[in-house]
Amino acid sequence: MNEAETRAELIDPALKEVGWGVMEASRVRREVITLGRLQGGGKRARQDIADYVLIYRGQKLAVIEAKKRGLPVTEGLAQAKRYAERLQTRFAYVTNGDGIYRVDMGTGTEGPVDAWPSPDGLWVETFGMGAGVQDTWRERFGAVPFEDKGGFWQARYYQHNAINQALEAVAAGRDRILLTLATGTGKTAIAFQIAWKLFHARWSLTARATGTPGRHPRILFLADRNILANQAFNDFSAFPEDALVRIDPEIIRKKGRVPKNGNVFFTIFQTFMTGRDAAGNLAPNFGDYPSDFFDFIIIDECHRGGANDESNWRGILEYFQPAVQLGLTATPRRAHNADTYAYFGEPVYIYSLKEGINDGFLTPFKVRQIATTLDDYVYTPDDQVIEGEVEAGRRYREDDFNRVIEIAERERYRVKLFMEQIDPREKTLVFCATQEHALAVRDLINQLKTSTDPHYCERVTANDGKEGERFLKQFQDNEKTIPTILTTSQKLSTGVDARNVRHIVLMRPVNSMIEFKQIIGRGTRLFDGKDYFTIHDFVKAYEHFSDPEWDGEPLPPEPCEQCGNSPCRCTRPPPEGCDVCGERPCVCEKAPPEPCEVCGERPCLCETRRKVKIRLADGKERTLQHMTATSFWGPDGKPISAAEFIQRLFGDLPELFKDEDELRRLWGRPDTRKKLLEGLEEKGYGRQQLADVGKLIEAEHSDLYDVLAYIAFNMAPVTRAQRVDAHKERIFHGHDYRQREFLRFVLDHYVAQGVSELDTAKLPQLIELKYHSVGDAVQELGPVGNIREVFVDFQQYLY
Repeated sequence: MNEAETRAELIDPALKEVGWGVMEASRVRREVITLGRLQGGGKRARQDIADYVLIYRGQKLAVIEAKKRGLPVTEGLAQAKRYAERLQTRFAYVTNGDGIYRVDMGTGTEGPVDAWPSPDGLWVETFGMGAGVQDTWRERFGAVPFEDKGGFWQARYYQHNAINQALEAVAAGRDRILLTLATGTGKTAIAFQIAWKLFHARWSLTARATGTPGRHPRILFLADRNILANQAFNDFSAFPEDALVRIDPEIIRKKGRVPKNGNVFFTIFQTFMTGRDAAGNLAPNFGDYPSDFFDFIIIDECHRGGANDESNWRGILEYFQPAVQLGLTATPRRAHNADTYAYFGEPVYIYSLKEGINDGFLTPFKVRQIATTLDDYVYTPDDQVIEGEVEAGRRYREDDFNRVIEIAERERYRVKLFMEQIDPREKTLVFCATQEHALAVRDLINQLKTSTDPHYCERVTANDGKEGERFLKQFQDNEKTIPTILTTSQKLSTGVDARNVRHIVLMRPVNSMIEFKQIIGRGTRLFDGKDYFTIHDFVKAYEHFSDPEWDGEPLPPEPCEQCGNSPCRCTRPPPEGCDVCGERPCVCEKAPPEPCEVCGERPCLCETRRKVKIRLADGKERTLQHMTATSFWGPDGKPISAAEFIQRLFGDLPELFKDEDELRRLWGRPDTRKKLLEGLEEKGYGRQQLADVGKLIEAEHSDLYDVLAYIAFNMAPVTRAQRVDAHKERIFHGHDYRQREFLRFVLDHYVAQGVSELDTAKLPQLIELKYHSVGDAVQELGPVGNIREVFVDFQQYLY
C-alpha cells in the first residue's frame, strides 16, 4: 500500500471505530501548519502538514504522522514531534497502519501502544477527570466555535495557540495576561476570537468564581490611537450591533455621560483621561464607570506606555483592577519595555518575527545599506549659510540633519538615489526626521517622479489631520495605486495595515529596537506576488539586526534603586499638569502637542534658535557619491555577511554535486536543474540570493551556473551572451532552419532574462510569443512532442 491507501484502508477506519469524527465534539482533520518560507519567484519552502490532528471539545489533543505500510512504524517520529510542538498538543503518534507508536510531549515518555485512544480517554489523559472551575471554563470556551467570517477565516496554528493559552489563563483565574506576537500576525483577530468565546460562553467576573455562566461580559478594547481603535471596532463587527460601543468624546460631551449600554467597548487612553463631573470639576471620564464595570480589558500595543509606572495611563489600569487585563504587544522584553512585562508577567505565548518569516506567514526582507559622502558634514567657507548660525569646526551627524541643520542638496541626492532603486509603481513608506522634513521629501519625490498623477506622493503626519487620514486610507486600499508613496515622521511607524508595501526608506535615525521592529512590521504582511520587501537604509538602522537580543531571551527588569522592587512600589509624586491647559488630567479640546523633535521633551527644553540652512558649493554638489550594499540572511533567519554566505554555500555545495561534470550534467536538463535549485532553496540559497552573489563577483550577466561553478570550482564566469556564442555551432547542429530560428528566439530570451527562460514551464509562453498559437508552431516545427524535445535537448550543449 502507498500512504494514501494505508490511511484510507487501515488508519481511518481504526480511528472511526474508537469514536474520532463520530462522537459529538470530536473531529479529525488534516492541517496545514506552515505555508513554507517565501523564497522568490512565487516559490516557497516545503510546508509542514499534519496528516491527522485529533480535536475534542475545541482542544487539539494529538497529531498523527502516517507512513505507508511496509515502512518502519517510527519512520515519521521526528515529524510528529515537530508538529506536536508547533500545535502544542500533549501527544504525538506515528503509524504505518499496522503498528502505533506514541510520545507524551509533557513527560517525554514514549513507546508502542496497542490501540488508538477514544476522545474521552485522550481528554482524561491530557487534562485529568475535570472536576474544577478551570476545567468547566475550558470546556465551555472549547464549545464555542471560532467565528470564521462566513468561511473566510481560519486560525493559523500560532493564532490558535495564542487564543487557547490566553483562555487557559482566564480559566485558571489569572488577572494579568500577556501575548507577544510580531506585527502582521493578526493580534486584533486573536483578540476578537478571545472576546467572542468569552461573550458566548457567558464568562464574567461574577461567573468565573463559580464556573456557572451568567450575563454576557463587558469587554473594553483600549488603544492609544484612534486609527487602532477604529480598526478594532470594524474587525469586531460580527458581534451583535447593539453589543458594540465606540466611546467617543464628542458623544460624551453632547449627552453629558459615558455610554454604558453594550458589551464590547472601544476607546483610546486619551479619551478616558479627559472629562468633568456634574459640578463641572475636573474628573477623568473613566471615573464615571464603577471600577468593577468591565470584566475583561484588552490593551493593544501595551508596550507603548499602558503599563508604564510613570504614565497617566497606568492609573486607568489600576482603577479597573478587578478586570482581567490582556496585554498585546509586538516586541519582546527589552530595556525600554521591561516594566510592561513586570506588570503583566511572562507572556503566555510568544510568536517572533523570525518564526513568522520562516513559517511563511510574514514576508522576508532585504536591507539595502546606503552610505553617501555627506553622511557627516563640517562647514567650510565655500558653502553658503542661508539661514541661522553655523558652528565652526562642528561635525554635524545624522541626528543633527533636518533638526539642527538642513542641506537641501543632500536630501535631493538621497531622494534621487532611492527613487532610482525602486519600481515607481510599488507602494513605499519614507520615514523622515521631522514633519517639516517629510514635507520637503514629499516635494522632492513629486519633482523627480515619472508619474503624471499629482497625488503620486503625499505626506501623512499629525499636522495633516483628516486630509492625511484620507491619503492613508487610499494607500491602504490594495485596489488603489495612488498615492504610491507616503512620507511621514512618527505617525506611520504603527497602525498601518497596508499589505502591499514593497519599500521602506529610512531617512531618519531609528535608535530604539522596539520602534525598529514596529517600522519593519509595515512591510511584513503577505500579498499576492510579493516575495520580499526592501528596506533602504540611509541611517545605519541595519545595525539593529546584529543585536543579539533580536530573538534572544528577554532581559529581566532592573529593580528600583530606592525600594529594590520590580516593578517599583515607591510613592511617586503626582504627574505634572497638561502643557496646554495646565490641568491634570488634561481637559483640552485638542490633544496635547507632540514632543519637541530636537530634544524630545514637551514643552521643548532646548535653546530657541533657528535651524541652520546650508547651500553647498557647486563643486561639492556635483561630486556627491554613494555606496550601496545588500545584506544576506542565513536559513535560520539571522543576518550574515556576504563572505559568510558564500563560505556557507561553498560548504553545502558538495552535498548537491561532487564535481564539475556532475554540475554540468544536472544543469544541462530542465528537470534535474529544477531539482538542484529546489535543493539549494531548501538549504536557504534562493535564486534571488544567488543572483545577488552574481553581482558581488561581477557575474550579473552570467548564468546562475557560473555563480555555482565559480564558488565550487573557482571557474571564471562568462556572460550568457558569451556562452551562447561559444556553443552555437553545437547547439544548431542537426536542426533544420525552422528549428534553428526557434532556438535563436529562445537563446535571445535566455541572454536577456536568464536561465529561468529555459524552464519547461516557460515553453508555452515562448511559443505564444514567437508563433502566436500552438497550431502555428506545429505547422512550422512539427508535433508538440518534437518541439519539446528540441527545447530540452539543446540545453546540454549550452553548458
